Amino acid sequence: MSAYNGKYSANFSLRSYLAYLLLHPLLGLDGLAARCQQYYKAGARFAKWRAVLKIGPTEPTELAIQQNAHGLARYAIICQENGLVPIVEPEILTDGNHDIQKCAAVTERVLAAVYKALNDHHVLLEGSLLKPNMVTSGSDGPKKATPEEVADYTVRALLRTVPAAVPGIMFLSGGQSEEEASVNLNAMNKLDVLKPWTLSFSFGRALQQSTLKTWKGKEENIKAAQEAFLTRCKANSDATLGKYAGGNAGGLASESLHVKGYKY
Repeated sequence: MSAYNGKYSANFSLRSYLAYLLLHPLLGLDGLAARCQQYYKAGARFAKWRAVLKIGPTEPTELAIQQNAHGLARYAIICQENGLVPIVEPEILTDGNHDIQKCAAVTERVLAAVYKALNDHHVLLEGSLLKPNMVTSGSDGPKKATPEEVADYTVRALLRTVPAAVPGIMFLSGGQSEEEASVNLNAMNKLDVLKPWTLSFSFGRALQQSTLKTWKGKEENIKAAQEAFLTRCKANSDATLGKYAGGNAGGLASESLHVKGYKY
């Protein structure tokens, strides 16, 4: 296979195709500067780019790590050149039967590559945010890590790779239940170690799932849904201060939100 003007045909070799990708990576970034200008005029001040990797017997490959890091860095500098704060999201999926030590090792490799690329592209770290995965055991693993283990491995990986110039780290939930995500975030903020960045949340499913299930699209459920949403907001607010005592799980908040190969 090869490529011409972004279109692929089957009459060239795989080697030619791979060579083309190395010379012209991530063509989806074309036109991003102009779009950022439009978004800024419309009132946007933040942007987010998600780059996904998975853990497997031979994954992630070094090429995948470097290509993802390069793409995130290009996106970030384009955003900053056009007035937007880039949220950098290198996500390592929880899919797999690996243990937490494997996830920690891969997370460190990925974040080290990302920040090398961000510096190579002269991204202003003070004007950016990181949205990473928490370091957890694999979703199919035999042993589930405790909140204290998640906190220890996650913060250690961040201390080894994320410069102090980065003002904030906003975790994705990655398929954890709402309660798991809150408790793990709380455990990180309770750790008695120097953390030069704010550790907070940018949850999607783990902030709104119980609210949506409570609401069910029915007007008579609006008040109950609002109360469910406020409960999760308060739980995560307390977790950013290390003051969440737990106990706000309920039935819905304790449900696993993991979806294998999750896409959105």
